[in-house]
Formats: sequence, C-alpha cells, structure tokens
Amino acid sequence: MGSFDFVTFFFFVAAVIIFIQLRSVLGKRTGSERPPRDQMARRDQSPAAEGMDDPKVVTLPRRGRENTDPDVFAAVDAYAEPGSDLNKGLREVVTADPTFDPKEFVAGATTAYEMIVSAFAEGDRKTLKGLLSREVYDGFVAAIEERETRGETVRSNFVGIEKSSIIQAEMKGAEANITLRIVSQLISATLDKDGKVIEGDLVEVTDVNDVWTFARDTRSRDPNWRLIATEADQ
Repeated sequence: MGSFDFVTFFFFVAAVIIFIQLRSVLGKRTGSERPPRDQMARRDQSPAAEGMDDPKVVTLPRRGRENTDPDVFAAVDAYAEPGSDLNKGLREVVTADPTFDPKEFVAGATTAYEMIVSAFAEGDRKTLKGLLSREVYDGFVAAIEERETRGETVRSNFVGIEKSSIIQAEMKGAEANITLRIVSQLISATLDKDGKVIEGDLVEVTDVNDVWTFARDTRSRDPNWRLIATEADQ
C-alpha cells in the first residue's frame, strides 16, 4: 500500500510540473503577434474608418475628415463672419481638428502670452522651451544671453490683456497656424549692472501691441500650440 501511494504521488507531482511549464510557454510573446492597436483597428474597421491613415496616430480620425454636420462650424460662425477669409481659414482648422474652438483657443493663447512675456523677462528658459518653436526659442535665448553678458536685468510686471483676437487662420499641410493681435499692459524696465534704468520705466504702465502666430501639428498626440512667429503691431 505504501509503494502504491508513493507512485501515485510521483505521477501527481510530474503532472503539476508539466502543467506549469505549459502555462509558462503559452503565456509568452513570440514576437509574431500584432500590436494591440493594430488588432483593434482591424476589429473596428468599418466603411467610415476605411479612409483613415496610420492608426498609430491618436488624432487621426480628424485628418481629412469631411464635416457634413453644420453644427461643427457653429463656434466658428459665432466668432468670425460667415464668408469672410477668417471664417474660411478657421473652418479649415476645424476640418482638420473638430475639437478646435476659437474662443477657447484665444483664452489659452492669452495665458501662454503672459507666461512667455514673464519668462522672457526672468530668463526662464525651461518655461520658454515648452511654449516656443525651436527657431523662436533660439532667438529668445540669444537675446537673454546677450542681456546677461552685459550684466543687465529686466524688472517686469504684467498688468493684463486689454484685447486679444484672431486675425488670421490657415492650414499649412497638417499644421494649423493661428495669428492673433494682442494688446497688453505692462510695466517693464531694463536695468544695467549698476541698477540704473536704461530702458522702460519702473512705474509707468505701457500699452504693448503684438501680433503672434501659434502653430500645432493636427496629427500629433501633443495638444499644445507653440509660438512660431512674433512681430510688433505698429
């Protein structure tokens, strides 16, 4: 009886070991599986989705999409006169990115404007890098470095935005470009290494008129817009 029990126990242990080995093999990836996103794309394939491009791009369903629902342009028509060049440009942006809303964009761009102006005055390169295109960033940093080399500092107090509005919108390929006219109030003065004011004023509020252009690749996962051009509005 003892021998029989030992044999039974032996085969039981062998069966458990084989079962564990099978599970470990079946649970491994061999490298031939398709990525989960590709599998999902095939399962969800429908006539409406067959015209989409690379499914690896999150914002892809917005690309090349023809908006037949007039409500998608309601925010644009409320912001810019229907039939105007601005309205047409904004409609192109909405066609590429149906989530775009002119008023929401202006609010976000206004916040970015204040952050950029303050960061430039403080020489805050880290903040600037996340808000500017590479070309504009390089220009801003060059100006900051030149200022620092001369031992100059900037004292700036952002009073507020008096007016901010979109004056131009267009698509350049997959990139949306939005240009704003921004009128702000600022107290700003540049001081030399001895602390003497050499430009601006430490008390007087100055009206600043700027024309800034922001851009965003509508194919990108990144929802943020970046400043790509600046000029003073005379």
